[in-house]
Amino acid sequence: MSAYLRSAAEDPIRRRDGEPVAISVDGERLTGVQGQSIAGIILATGRLDWRVTSAGSRPRGVFCGIGVCFDCLVTVNDEPDVRACLRRAVHGDVVVQQHDPLPTPVEGSIDG
Repeated sequence: MSAYLRSAAEDPIRRRDGEPVAISVDGERLTGVQGQSIAGIILATGRLDWRVTSAGSRPRGVFCGIGVCFDCLVTVNDEPDVRACLRRAVHGDVVVQQHDPLPTPVEGSIDG
């Protein structure tokens, strides 16, 4: 087997412009194309983070990009813990940054 170049028209994984979709991310209207992930639409704007850690409030966005690490969690249409790298954007989605505070120790427990 030898390496060869394909023309863009023959490339089976080439870009195909789909129907436009518009989503709201933290109140900002963003646009993408049908089939694009929420993370893809956000990253296309140049934004690299959309969540902060519970401990230390450190910024997070896409780390693995395949749904393993949970760094890209967002709330979509009031549904928390959605991995933005796996969820395909749907026209009208409302995405908000997710920040889960650390749990409060219970009085009388080892930590409290």
